Amino acid sequence: MLQSRLPVARHPSGIRLIPIRSRAKSLESRIRASCVFALRLIEYPMPTGSRDADVLLTWIFDSMGLIGRKSGQWSGDEQQGALHRIMRGALLVDPLRGWDTRDLGDASGLSHTGTHHQMTKLRSCGLVSTEVDGKWHVHVLRGGSMSAAVGLVSVQARAVLELRISELAGLVQPSDTRMDVQAEEEEVGFAISIAEPRARSKGGDAIDALVADLGLNGGRSRDDDRLARNLLCEIASSERPMTILSLAERFSESRSRVQRAVGRVRSAALVERVPMVDRISQDVYAGLMRQHSGRGEEWLMSRGGLGRLDESISKALLAGAKRGSLNIEKVQAILTPVPIEDQRILLNTLGGRMPFGIRIAGANGAQVAERVMRQTDRTLRRLRTVAQRLDEALAG
Repeated sequence: MLQSRLPVARHPSGIRLIPIRSRAKSLESRIRASCVFALRLIEYPMPTGSRDADVLLTWIFDSMGLIGRKSGQWSGDEQQGALHRIMRGALLVDPLRGWDTRDLGDASGLSHTGTHHQMTKLRSCGLVSTEVDGKWHVHVLRGGSMSAAVGLVSVQARAVLELRISELAGLVQPSDTRMDVQAEEEEVGFAISIAEPRARSKGGDAIDALVADLGLNGGRSRDDDRLARNLLCEIASSERPMTILSLAERFSESRSRVQRAVGRVRSAALVERVPMVDRISQDVYAGLMRQHSGRGEEWLMSRGGLGRLDESISKALLAGAKRGSLNIEKVQAILTPVPIEDQRILLNTLGGRMPFGIRIAGANGAQVAERVMRQTDRTLRRLRTVAQRLDEALAG
């Protein structure tokens, strides 16, 4: 029966050759094309009050790291790019139609290569799912709407990050004293990459893969660049805050490179900046002796800040400076009754600056993981809110 429908070729020797035509479309129709999940979450201020679909869509793309930015600032009035044209011209018009590359190109005006590149990003972050229908890849917006797609992405992103952050928690050395000093209250924009485990690069280990998948290496790092990994391991194993200078000296790196790497780790909510209160007495001593020698006691009592302290404390500091018997230990003992905030003010008036260090953001791995997940949940919640607002704007 099958043979009667197929063309028959004859070999010169007389042997009949019956070719078997591929039946891939009927046997393998609608095969799902898998893609490794990878998402970059970046916290931007919400487009409060906006009902402009283009503004909302751009904000979603930016918050999911789909549009490269040279700065961390977001603006809704920027030129619409390729992803925007694909979404507005096709996937948001008919989410479940099943768009192939040719149709998407026609709707967006992009080339085949450009369309393929953009769809790879949308598949990887989970907004779009893809099936293979014969020779074509057919794409749909997951769930049939942006709010449904973002909801599915949120569930997947949280599950993947919980898995990866549990790996990182094992690097944190528990400490009962690490969190004794309150961290600096400074708003740092949250940004973290979330990627399911992939094949490790040659020569790398599980920690290298984890650091790369969390986006801690930056976008242009070399394959053999282990600075972020080394910094993270060093800070996670320390009970005391570490300065940028000490970290730069520890790894023989420039302060600027260490500063940038620490900034990425800090944006991921893994480390935090904290005042090094044990260094205040050292810096107060240096400032006090310098100003006493250069400007005298009257200046110290007025503009130098000693007049704001209790009289017994200011007299003890001045007497020690005058006799030359003052040292760091004595300054620390004299300042013990003075609140930390007042010590910081004294240091500033003496011409010094409060020393800050970097520490891992928790007494143990569980606390660090909880902090990262809390920040992630807030960003994902914002994404769902804006996606729902986008659907409402399109429907209206």
